[in-house]
Amino acid sequence: MNGTDWPSPAANLSYMEQQIHKVLAATGIGVPSLASVGSSNPTLPLPLAALLSLTITYKIDKANERFLNLVGRSVIVLSAGCPWPCMPILSSLWAQKAKRWTDFLIVSASRTVFSRNNDAVFQLLKSCFSSVLGFTAPPRCRNGGVGALLGHGLGSDFSNGMGPVAPGIFFLRVYPFIRDMTLVTEGILPLLVMSVKDIATGGLSSDTINKLKKCKLGMRYGQVSLTSAMARVKLAATVGASFVWVSGGVNLVQTLLKETLPSWFISSQRSGHSEEPGEVVATLSGYALAYFAVLSGVLSWGVEASASASSSSSKMRAKVLTTHFEFMTTALKGKISLGCDWATWRAYVQGFLGLVVRCTPAWLLEVDVNVLKNLSSGLRRWNEDELAITLLAVSGFHAMGVAAELIIQSAR
Repeated sequence: MNGTDWPSPAANLSYMEQQIHKVLAATGIGVPSLASVGSSNPTLPLPLAALLSLTITYKIDKANERFLNLVGRSVIVLSAGCPWPCMPILSSLWAQKAKRWTDFLIVSASRTVFSRNNDAVFQLLKSCFSSVLGFTAPPRCRNGGVGALLGHGLGSDFSNGMGPVAPGIFFLRVYPFIRDMTLVTEGILPLLVMSVKDIATGGLSSDTINKLKKCKLGMRYGQVSLTSAMARVKLAATVGASFVWVSGGVNLVQTLLKETLPSWFISSQRSGHSEEPGEVVATLSGYALAYFAVLSGVLSWGVEASASASSSSSKMRAKVLTTHFEFMTTALKGKISLGCDWATWRAYVQGFLGLVVRCTPAWLLEVDVNVLKNLSSGLRRWNEDELAITLLAVSGFHAMGVAAELIIQSAR
């Protein structure tokens, strides 16, 4: 039996749909209406209908609370794996029985969208970056910062139903329903670069910038404080790294450094250099990606050396860093054709290695000296002798001979 018709009050289901769309729209997410998903007579799969029929008959009191807590999560998880209208139908039925659970049911129904709609995941991530930076964000998020990202939790506006949910809080509620976690990193990289452009331009549109260029007394494009811009770039990178760590932990960070970032540098399209601040934006983008990558590693591995060099965590960190350094070396030697701006790539390499040397030198103790030697040789091709020598100098006694050799070569 494929399913069973489940009678539900049309008015309550319609109200539930409106509230779901209201919650999603408040965070900048658009999804199709329930009417466009399937037939005009919504159905529930038989297992879900049977479980719902069993649980909804319990009285909501202290005696039955433990039973509802036991099966409540099972009902939500099961309905999340069913076609999209199932969770709104379930929520509308339960909302009639327990009105005080309405907000919880609305959010639970809303987050099931992300299990099968990849575009919704990207829209939510975009809303999170917009809110923390204050650009193209709802009025309540215009001031930006962590407060706008996380808000004040979940609450109700008693006159108009459920109030808006902060995008950061919403992300924390929905990320377990994202089936492919690589969507998070693949979505964050372009959003981080887009955020850097907004930071460099003050969030102004291209038309506004062109008008200001023609105005003698107007603000010119590119007149953003570099100190202020770097502070906001670090904030955006911190948000991105936090999302990666929360969503997938160590495994997602390893995938980021071994696969996602190298693929992005190779496949990314160069931006036009005809615009005045193109190189500035490209350079800031490189630094943003460097902060993002190093912060992701710090959240995953910490900054100290592993207690045992033979531990699995130490071996994995060394393996991931070796793979990433080898990619850098190959690109520095020109054996890989990169698709990103040259200024972005140079800023990324300088920023990533600079942060590792200054903040996490213990990482380098676990990397093979030959890998570090090849990377230092590649840096010398860029005339980055100081960074090349420093990279070896902080890599422990096993790199002292190579460092001394490099110093002698530089002095000639």
